[in-house]
Amino acid sequence: MIRKSVAAGSFYPKEKERLEKIIDLFLQKVEVDKINAKGFVMPHAGYIYSGQVAAYGYKIIKSLKVERVILLGPSHFIPFVGSSISTADYWETPLGKVKVDKVKTTFLDFPAAHQYEHSIEVQLPFLQKVLKQFSIIPISIGDDDFNEIAEEVNKLVDEKTIIIASSDLSHYYDYDTAIKIDNLANEAIPKLDINKAKKIEACGKIGILALMKIAKKNGWNGKKLFYANSGDTAGDKSQVVGYGCYAFYE
Repeated sequence: MIRKSVAAGSFYPKEKERLEKIIDLFLQKVEVDKINAKGFVMPHAGYIYSGQVAAYGYKIIKSLKVERVILLGPSHFIPFVGSSISTADYWETPLGKVKVDKVKTTFLDFPAAHQYEHSIEVQLPFLQKVLKQFSIIPISIGDDDFNEIAEEVNKLVDEKTIIIASSDLSHYYDYDTAIKIDNLANEAIPKLDINKAKKIEACGKIGILALMKIAKKNGWNGKKLFYANSGDTAGDKSQVVGYGCYAFYE
């Protein structure tokens, strides 16, 4: 079974050449320090809004030896209790198909959680550009306990696996208010301050907290790579969405 793209043509270009070109441009504008990163928080808005922020994380991934990516994305459209692991064989984008690594977990088999969801899918073209051969473990998060997610996901972590928690930050405040609100995320996430991070505004907060818990358990460090909002990129400043890119590394 192939999980077809639902975000191509809206969140990112549906034409292969145009999609590759825009990702290449984002990556070319970024300079980052090389770190042995194991996990990332990445934004998931339309590429014109958040792609440049995400590029900071993907530039690091390009230098890593990664064979598998665990993707934690919030379910925006289908409310459900728990978290669902994708049982599709492949996920498809305009850049081709990505194999799903079939692993045994306690997560639900609830395909509807993935059917129309963009939060995981928008990460795939970037991954396809910066990695050669890799598989994915897509996990859509509903109403769930981040501690339980962390415990289950941590069992899958190895030397050639990274975790991406997909999330935007505050939504639809004016520019200055958004920066003030998102400062809490910019402080709490790199410091692995879970109690503070529980108060951040982020659609993928459960996934972020799960990743932070895994980072603490494994002794990883946290780092803010870049922050901006849609007022800095392609939107007006009266109602913006915040985007943060953070890394956790050994």
